[in-house]
Amino acid sequence: MGDDIMSARLIAGIGLRAGACLADLEALLALAPAPVAGLATLSDKAGHAALRELCDKTALPLTPIAGQAIAGIPTPTRSPDQIARFATGSLAEACALVAAGTGARLLGPRLVCPNGRATIAFAERKPL
Repeated sequence: MGDDIMSARLIAGIGLRAGACLADLEALLALAPAPVAGLATLSDKAGHAALRELCDKTALPLTPIAGQAIAGIPTPTRSPDQIARFATGSLAEACALVAAGTGARLLGPRLVCPNGRATIAFAERKPL
């Protein structure tokens, strides 16, 4: 791993639909404001082909997050569908926060792929 990844403190939380493709995820990851240390998504989505391709291509580790771990996580985005399904306003934002650990902060609300098939949110780990 390069020095950028070793010193990176950003975690990218990813939400994606079945139809998401590698190009969708690459376009969202390219919006990162700084080097990304890893990716996170719900355990059920961790095997998605496009996400596995992204991990293989970037060598970024993927942290699968259990659904109960994101329930109740407050997020700036408040999607009624996400609240009904996951008990949090944004899967991407909540996964990023959980994976980045205690004291993490979101750098902003989730970003949505133009076709709506994927979302990404960036959380910064608390400095040591």
